[in-house]
Amino acid sequence: MHHHPSPLAPRDFTPGAGLPGDRGARVAARQAFVGLKHSFLDALQAAPAADWLRMQVRAAEEPVDLWLLRAPVFAALGGMDDDCRAHRQRLHRSLDTVFPDLDSGSTFMTL
Repeated sequence: MHHHPSPLAPRDFTPGAGLPGDRGARVAARQAFVGLKHSFLDALQAAPAADWLRMQVRAAEEPVDLWLLRAPVFAALGGMDDDCRAHRQRLHRSLDTVFPDLDSGSTFMTL
């Protein structure tokens, strides 16, 4: 005997709708992105005249958008005082949580 689904049973045809673990992974990725965005904005509080960068960070929609902004943000935090150094370190750690396979430090090496 074959079991046929009820015609009244809801079906989800949403792309990307999958197992509950898939949803959990998407939620975790979104939370990591939001956390990274906050890290960028916190770091930029220490940067004078960084209004344009703050606007770009707020407008970011994907983690890669923030990855592309990292160089100008680190340049804005170029001061050698302890506050700027601490912001740079926190931002590096945040980037490492979202982009663990990429060596963000290699971008700032001199040749």
